Amino acid sequence: MDKPFFLALDFRTGEDVKQFIEKNDFYGVPVKVGMELFYREGVSIISWLKEHQHPIFLDLKLHDIPTTVEKAMYNLAGLGVDIVNVHASGGSEMIRAAKRGLESGAIQQSTKLIAVTVLTSMDQQTLENELYINQKLDEAVARLAELTKKSGADGVVCSAHEAGMIKEVCGEDFLTVTPGIRLAESNANDQKRIATPSFAKQNGADYLVIGRSITQAENPKRNYLRVLEEWNNA
Repeated sequence: MDKPFFLALDFRTGEDVKQFIEKNDFYGVPVKVGMELFYREGVSIISWLKEHQHPIFLDLKLHDIPTTVEKAMYNLAGLGVDIVNVHASGGSEMIRAAKRGLESGAIQQSTKLIAVTVLTSMDQQTLENELYINQKLDEAVARLAELTKKSGADGVVCSAHEAGMIKEVCGEDFLTVTPGIRLAESNANDQKRIATPSFAKQNGADYLVIGRSITQAENPKRNYLRVLEEWNNA
């Protein structure tokens, strides 16, 4: 894939997506399809995006007992997307089951399995006061990344602030996909561990996920090109 980031299609309907892509001439760009869109439109939106040559990160964050995840991943594998994910906190058995389901149901062997470490909407206070995890956030991320690699997955979803550390722990070939990306003047919204495109690249991110800095901008195409420029000049 020759573009370094996935455009998050966090829209309510497929028609909203199609209008946005057509209006801004975003045909063919890598995209992320999350729960909001997939739970409404299902396979039809994936088919439409594939027809228009979009690489796809299907961001459903599966997290259930291993058998359920394996069967669900078998079905998702048939969609032929580029990346799918689970929650690393589901444990090694669940991650391995997801990998088995993906491989047995795959129509293309290039689909990557990645696991979410700690959501970028969380911070140290959330870990300690709500989840009762008495560990530094970066240590918790590193532990989950190691678990993910040992369980046979291809990489993780993490903050750009943790990408470099994960490369040190898990190796350069282990993928780091980083959401929470914002242009400097953009609102953080509900994200806490945010970063600019240039910082993400300098700190070892392989792929960015960026949505509202583009989708809610007055000029989405201009901001899209700014992200590419920042990445290329970092």
